[in-house]
Amino acid sequence: MKKGEIAEGIVSYVDFPDKGIIILEDDERKVVLKGGIEGQKVRFRVQKRRNDRYESCIEEVLEKSYKETREPACKNYGLCGGCSYHTIPYEEQLKLKSFQVKKMLDRVITTEYEYEEILGSPTEWETRNKMEYAFGDSYKGGPMSLGLHKRGHFHDILYTDDCKIVNDDFNKILRCVFEHFNKAEISFYNKAMHRGYLRHLLVRRASKTGEILIALETSSDFITKSEKSAMEMDSLKEFLVSSNAFYDKNREQSQLEKDILAEMARKLREVCLDGNIVGIIHLINNGVSDDVKAEKQHILFGRDYINEELLGLKFKITTFSFFQTNSLGAEVLYSKVREYVGNNEGNVVYDLYSGTGTIGQIISPVARKVIGIEIVEEAVKAANENAKLNGLTNTEFLAGDVFKVLDEVGESPDFIILDPPRDGVSPKALKRVIGYGVDGIVYIACKPTSLVRDIPEFEAAGYRVEKVCLCDMFPETLHVETIALIQRVKS
Repeated sequence: MKKGEIAEGIVSYVDFPDKGIIILEDDERKVVLKGGIEGQKVRFRVQKRRNDRYESCIEEVLEKSYKETREPACKNYGLCGGCSYHTIPYEEQLKLKSFQVKKMLDRVITTEYEYEEILGSPTEWETRNKMEYAFGDSYKGGPMSLGLHKRGHFHDILYTDDCKIVNDDFNKILRCVFEHFNKAEISFYNKAMHRGYLRHLLVRRASKTGEILIALETSSDFITKSEKSAMEMDSLKEFLVSSNAFYDKNREQSQLEKDILAEMARKLREVCLDGNIVGIIHLINNGVSDDVKAEKQHILFGRDYINEELLGLKFKITTFSFFQTNSLGAEVLYSKVREYVGNNEGNVVYDLYSGTGTIGQIISPVARKVIGIEIVEEAVKAANENAKLNGLTNTEFLAGDVFKVLDEVGESPDFIILDPPRDGVSPKALKRVIGYGVDGIVYIACKPTSLVRDIPEFEAAGYRVEKVCLCDMFPETLHVETIALIQRVKS
C-alpha cells in the first residue's frame, strides 16, 4: 500500500496508547491506527509507510466491535477526542487497560514481580473535577463554538454541552458563557492571525465540597465579531502591514469590556447548579502559544481557589495547581501509594513533582520528614498552605526544577516518591534519583510508557520492580495510572 491509499480491515488488537492493530494476510507489514477497538471493521487511510508498518488514520467505522454493547452516552462520541471506550462496559475497559499495560511491562522487566489487579474508579461517570474548554470556530470559517477539540483537528471546536464524564454543572456553565458572548458578538482568538478576544474557559469543581472556580482566559484584543471579520476579509499580507496588525497589549480595559465581563459573572451566579460558585476570574494572556496561562489576573467575583478534601485532609486548589482530575479516584490511588510506601518513621522521604503536596501530606504521618519539589510556584505555595491548614509540621515544599533543586536540599532521602508529568522523569533527574541509592522508590506514572522507558535504567543500577498496580482514574478514556514499587537489590 502507498501513502494516501484507502483500504478496509478488522482491528485485531489494541496496543497502548489507543493504537489499533490490523494484521494483513498478504503483507508482512501491519497497520497501526490512531484509535480503534478490537473487532471493529474500519476504512482507513495510509499516512506513512514504514519498514514494518503502515501508520494510518480511521476514515470510517464500518461495523461496531463485538465488545461495544452500549450506546454512545453523548452527542459528540466518536468526534470528540475526550472518550475512546465508553461504548464498552466498564469491566471490559478495565481488562483492556490492564492487558495493554502488563504487555508493555513484561517486555522490559527482567525479574519476577507481583502484578496486582487493576483498581477501578469509585464512580464511572462524572469523574473529572477540571475541564479546559477552547473558543474557536466549529469548522474552518464557521460560527463560534466553545468546548473540546474535534479528534485529530487543531482548530475545529465541538460544542460539548452534554458531556457525561463531568458533573452537569460543567455543562450548564459552558452553555451560560457561550450564550453570553455569542449574543454580545464578541470575537474569539484566531490562532493564525493572533487577533481576537476569547481564548479558553477553565472550570474546576471539588467533588467533596462542591466548590466551583471559573476562569475565563482572553487576550487584551477586545474586538467584536464584525470588527474581526473586517480584518479577515483583507489578505494576510495587507493585514500584517496595516496599522491594526498589532494591538496594545498593555491597554486599559474599556468600560464596555468591564460591563460584559461583569454581566457574565452575574449570569453565572444565577445558574441553578448542584455545586456552589466561589470564584470567577478573568485571565489575560497575550502569548502566541495555545497554553492556558495568565500574564494578568482579575477576580470578578469571590476568590481564586477552591477547597477539596482527600482522605481526611483539606487542600486548597488554585487556577493552575496540579491536582488529580478524579478526586474520588485519587483517594484509591493515594491509599495504594501509602501502602507501597509503608512505614518510614525516622526517615526522610522525597516527594518529587509534588504538585499541591497531596501525596507528601498523606504519607507524612509515617515519615520523619517529607520534602516535596514542584516546578509550578503557585502549586508550591498552595502545598505549604495546605500543610499548615492540615496542622502538619514535618513537611516542606520547594519550588523549582527537580534536577536543579535537588542540589539545594540539605537532607538526603531514605525513600523517594516520583509522580512526574506525562513526559516522565528527565534523564538527568533520573540519574540523580538513582544516585541516592535509597532502598525503596514508588513511581507513579500517569503515562505508563514513561515508566516502561525508565525501568531498564533502574534495573541497570541494581534495582528491581517488586510490585505494580494500575488505578483507573480516567474511565471511558485510554489513560490509566500505574504505580510501581521499586526496591534496591541487596547483595
